[in-house]
Amino acid sequence: MAFGSMNDGDDAPMSDINVTPLVDVMLVLLIVFMITMPVLTHSIPLNLPTANSQSQTPPKMDVKPIEVAIDATGAYAVGADSEVKVDLETVRQQFTKIAQENPDTVVAIDADETVAYEHVVKVLEAAREAGLSKVGFRMKTEAVK
Repeated sequence: MAFGSMNDGDDAPMSDINVTPLVDVMLVLLIVFMITMPVLTHSIPLNLPTANSQSQTPPKMDVKPIEVAIDATGAYAVGADSEVKVDLETVRQQFTKIAQENPDTVVAIDADETVAYEHVVKVLEAAREAGLSKVGFRMKTEAVK
C-alpha cells in the first residue's frame, strides 16, 4: 500500500461529486438575493419640481409644432388656435396626416394639471402609432424671485 493512497490501492478515479462547494455558493447567493430584493422593490415618494423661466430658452424649430391641449375633463383640442374639442380618434387621424407630410413634426402637449394621466398616455400612444417620435410637454413657468 502506497503512502497517501486513500482507496486501498485501487487506482480507479473517484466518481463521487463533492456537492459541498455547490451548496455553499447557492446559500451565499440565496442570502444576497434575500437582502437585495426588498431594497430594489422599495418605492420612494417624490414631489416633482416646477420649472423656472430663467434657465431655458425654447429651441428654434424649422417646423411649427402641432399643439394638443387636454383640459381637466379629458377633452382634446388640436392646433394652436383650436377651441373645438375632438375625440381621440380625430387626434389619431390628424397625427397620421401630419406624420405623412413631415415625420419630424414635434407634438407639443398642453395638459391641465388635474387631468388624469391616462389621457396624456393616450395622446402619446397616438403620436407613436402615427410615427411622430418628437414629443414635448408644455408647462406653466414661474418667475424666479
